[in-house]
Amino acid sequence: MKIVIRGGCAYHTALHPPVVAAGETGTQAMFDTEEEIRAKLSELQEEHRDLDEVIARIEPTVPTDELLLRRLKKRKLLLKDRIFQLESMLEPDILA
Repeated sequence: MKIVIRGGCAYHTALHPPVVAAGETGTQAMFDTEEEIRAKLSELQEEHRDLDEVIARIEPTVPTDELLLRRLKKRKLLLKDRIFQLESMLEPDILA
């Protein structure tokens, strides 16, 4: 897991980074090339795997910090949605 310094504070990337980068407007992120989409997709997939690993390590511990666990799971779901959006950008539209 990575640690990012923002405004003099250290943050674990699994807990605090934005799913949508600065300047992006939700699902309408602008990418110049397919390569940029694939790079962002790879980055989000890696973070999703990292969160999965963190959650797996936290869940069996007693006592569990329920708030932290809920936040991690919510973040993981947001990442999954964003990954799906990027993957759909890479797939050609198929008319039914």
